[in-house]
Amino acid sequence: MKWMAVAGMAALVASCGRGEASKDASTGGQSADAPVASAPDAGPTTTLASRPESKSFRDWKVTCDNGATCAAVAPSVEEAQGWLSVEIAPETAAVPKVLIGVWLDNTDNTSRATPVTLTIDGRSFRTEPVTDADIPTARVVAADALNAVRALASGKVATARAAGETVPLSLTGASASLLWIDDRQGRLDTPNALIRVGQRTASVQGPTIPVITPAPAIAQGQLGGDNQVLPKSIEILPAVRECRSENSGGGDVISAKLGPQQELWGVPCGSGAYNFTSNLYITGPNGQNPVAARLPQADGTTTNEVVNGFYNADKRELVAFAKGRGIGDCGIAQTWVWTGRSFALALEQSMDSCNGVPPDQWPISYRAKVQ
Repeated sequence: MKWMAVAGMAALVASCGRGEASKDASTGGQSADAPVASAPDAGPTTTLASRPESKSFRDWKVTCDNGATCAAVAPSVEEAQGWLSVEIAPETAAVPKVLIGVWLDNTDNTSRATPVTLTIDGRSFRTEPVTDADIPTARVVAADALNAVRALASGKVATARAAGETVPLSLTGASASLLWIDDRQGRLDTPNALIRVGQRTASVQGPTIPVITPAPAIAQGQLGGDNQVLPKSIEILPAVRECRSENSGGGDVISAKLGPQQELWGVPCGSGAYNFTSNLYITGPNGQNPVAARLPQADGTTTNEVVNGFYNADKRELVAFAKGRGIGDCGIAQTWVWTGRSFALALEQSMDSCNGVPPDQWPISYRAKVQ
């Protein structure tokens, strides 16, 4: 089946997974950048809320991130044949970005030159190829994007077409999703609304998003390789003894040098067919004085557990990807950056419906600027 090709997408996501470990209200050490400038408009400027929020409206999933950028994703009518997304930044004059992707039966899905077209109720919208996508994907040209979004809201039939194959896209939930975005971004009854257009004047800007400065890279020495052995100081921790006694499937120990006097250790604490769980600890040299890592989540809690996690010492990134099923077309993906003091959340994306949407097209619930 065409959706089986999604399995290869998991490795392309520089993001991570959420576990079930205990959580608290810390958000990690992150500084703030200047707010995004708003487009000129009449009336006072409103800064939108920074609280991430997601909702599902029938077949459509819509998420607004901590910067108030909102994205809605819709599946194909038949399972995992294609998808469509609408994303729009919070600023008053922002232009929506409409993407469509197709999983092909008779053509190599890795071909980036395959044109993809979008038709809604018999009306075609101009598209341009997305050359860095991993399946045939196109973007509706900016001049047609808002009209395409409004056609989706009122449409009866939408189809994507590529390489002679036609894929019906679901419009069930489109209008409610786009109306919710209008509400979240303060667009209701304004000329810049996606669907509920009016003459009310409004000027909005996105909230400040965090800025993360990675710690300088450091030579790893003996750490970071295969076949690492947990230091005794970690093995004797009650929580580690408990998780190790319950983990019969083995798993690799994660190890890395974070700084001259800091190390990262990951304890294999669960394994299955496609998800492998590790509990993370930050220690002194040689694993001494271990303390459970605090990994911020988009909802403001923290955990020390990652799923399918690994640490990239060159980028100072901790990456994990919790799969909702084996082919990796649903789940949660996250990336944290080591700042020298703590791990700061840089990106979180999720998809709770397993409909063949590639991970790099999942809605973003949290983002930061890494400098």
